[in-house]
Amino acid sequence: MKHIGFIDLQINGFKGVDFSAPDLSLEQVRFVTQELLKAGTVAYCPTVVTGVPDNIRHSLATLAQARHDPELKPHLMGIHMEGPFISPVEGARGAHPPDYILKPDVATFQRFQEWAEGQIILLTLAPEVPGAQALIRYASRSGIIVALGHHHAEDNLLAEAVENGAEVCTHLGNGLPILINRHQNPLWWQLTCDELHATFITDGHHLPADFIKVALRCKNVARFIVVSDATHLAGLPPGDYDFHGQQVTLAPNGRIAFRDTPYLAGSSATMLDCMNHLAALKLLTEVELRKVGFANPLRLLGRHLSQQLSQEPRLIFKNNRFALA
Repeated sequence: MKHIGFIDLQINGFKGVDFSAPDLSLEQVRFVTQELLKAGTVAYCPTVVTGVPDNIRHSLATLAQARHDPELKPHLMGIHMEGPFISPVEGARGAHPPDYILKPDVATFQRFQEWAEGQIILLTLAPEVPGAQALIRYASRSGIIVALGHHHAEDNLLAEAVENGAEVCTHLGNGLPILINRHQNPLWWQLTCDELHATFITDGHHLPADFIKVALRCKNVARFIVVSDATHLAGLPPGDYDFHGQQVTLAPNGRIAFRDTPYLAGSSATMLDCMNHLAALKLLTEVELRKVGFANPLRLLGRHLSQQLSQEPRLIFKNNRFALA
C-alpha cells in the first residue's frame, strides 16, 4: 500500500538547522521542510525549546513568517513550544538549559503567542510548577493543545491538569530522572489515564521494546502517537558537537548524549526511522502503523492536510518496512 508520509509533532531542527537558534532564517525553515519531505515527513510542528528570551522571540517570529509562506504553510502544522515552563529538576528538565527555565505565567505565554502571531498550537509544560494549572486552563480554553512533559508531578496534580484541559503527554517515558520510585512516579498514572494521548520517541534509543509494548497496551492505537524529537544534529555525521553550550556526542548508531552523562540530548532520527523501528517490533499492523504516525497526530491537532499533499504518496510498505517510493 502507498502512503503519503508521516506527521511529526516534535521537530527541534534538522541537518544543522536549529529552530531555537538566534539566527534562524526563513530559508533555513524552507531547507528543513524540503529535506524532511525527502525523508517521508510531509508535515510537522517546528519546536521551540527553553532558551534566551530574545532567541525565543526571533524563532517564533521567523516560524510565524514561514506559516504565511504559501509554499511552506501546507507542511507546517503550527508551532510546538516545549518549555520554558518546565521542571528545573535534574533529569526531568532533560536537555533544557536550567538558566532559562521560567515559572508558568499566563502573561508571559501571551507575549510568546503575540511574537508567534498566534501560531503556537502545542504547549509542553510541567503541571507541578506554581502557576502551571492556571496556564493550562488559559491555554486549553484558547484552543491550544496542552501537553505534560519534563515534569515530576504527583498523581493529584496530573489529574488536576487533565481536568483543566491537558490532552497529551510529551515523549512519555523520557524527560524523567534516571532514578524514580518504582511505584510512586509519573509514568504509571499517565500511562493509565484514558483521557490522555501520549507521544513516544520510537527511535531505538529512547525507549526499550518492552516499554513500547506496555505503552501500546495502555494507550491502545487510538491514543499512541510517534514523534522523532529530532534535533539540529539529525542528519549530520557522527562526532562531538556543541548543543546549546553543552558538549554532546552523536554516536555512529545515532544515539545523542551529553558527554560523560547517561542523559540523551534529543534524537537524530526521522519519522521514517522511528516508524521502521516500531514496525520491526511487530506489534502493529500496517493500518495501525499509519494511525500512530499519521492519522493520530492530525486528529489531536484538529488539522487536515491540504488536498495537494494528500494526493502525493511518498512511501510504500513492504516486508514490514516503510520505504521511500
